[in-house]
Amino acid sequence: MSREHGSKPGVGGLRSDGQSNVERRKRLRQLALENVNLEQDPYFLKNHIGLFECRLCLTLHLNEGSYLTHTQGKKHQNNLKKRAFLQAKKSGMVRLPKKKNKKIIPKRPTIGRPGFEVIPQIDSQTKEKSILFKIEYPKIEKDVKPLYRIMSAFEQKVEIPDERYQYLAFAAMPYENIAFRIPNEEIDRSRNKFWSKWNTKTNIFSMKITFKIKKQNTIQIFNRNQNSLKSVVQQNPNQN
Repeated sequence: MSREHGSKPGVGGLRSDGQSNVERRKRLRQLALENVNLEQDPYFLKNHIGLFECRLCLTLHLNEGSYLTHTQGKKHQNNLKKRAFLQAKKSGMVRLPKKKNKKIIPKRPTIGRPGFEVIPQIDSQTKEKSILFKIEYPKIEKDVKPLYRIMSAFEQKVEIPDERYQYLAFAAMPYENIAFRIPNEEIDRSRNKFWSKWNTKTNIFSMKITFKIKKQNTIQIFNRNQNSLKSVVQQNPNQN
C-alpha cells in the first residue's frame, strides 16, 4: 500500500471512512456473537442453503452478524412488540379500552306537512318584490315556537343545486319540515320589510321577506334616459 499524505513512514496509508465503518461493524458483530447465544433465539434458523432466516420477519441473511444487526433494527423490534401484545391478549392479561357507545337519538314521529299559503307581492311605489308566507300549525306541541332558516342551494340535499335560487325552511314539531325555493337575490332586512310573527291563538306563523331592487335596473334606466336625452339634443341642436 502506498503511503498517503499525512501518514508516518512504515505505518501504511490512512484508512478511509468506508473502511473504518466496515471494521467497526466487524468488531461489533464479534462482540455480539461472543455475548449472544443464537441457539436460544426462537426466530433464528439456518436453512439447507446455508443462509440464515428470521422466522419472525421472514428475512434472509448471509451470515450470523447480518442476522444480529437485523435483530437490532426497527422492523424486528416492532414485530417483537406485536407478537408480545398478541400473546398477552390471548392469555387475557391485556384489557382493551371499552368503546363508547354513541347515543342514538330516536327520531320523533311526525304527523305530516302543515298547511301553508304563499302570497307574492309588489310595492306599487318602490317596485320591490316581496313574499308573504303563512304556515298553519293547528296541532303544534305545547310551548313550541316555529323556527325558520334561509339556506343556499348548496346546503340542501333534496334538489340539484341551482345558484339562481335559495331556500326558506320552516320547522315545528310534530310536523315535517318544509322549505320553499325563492330567488337568490339580496334580501332587504329592514324592520318593516323582513319580519316574522307567531300567533298563538290561530297557530299561524307568518313571515315576510322583501328583495332589494337590483342596481343593474337603475343603471339601465339611467342609461335609457341619457340616450333619450342625447337623441333630443341631436334632433334640436340649435335649441338653447
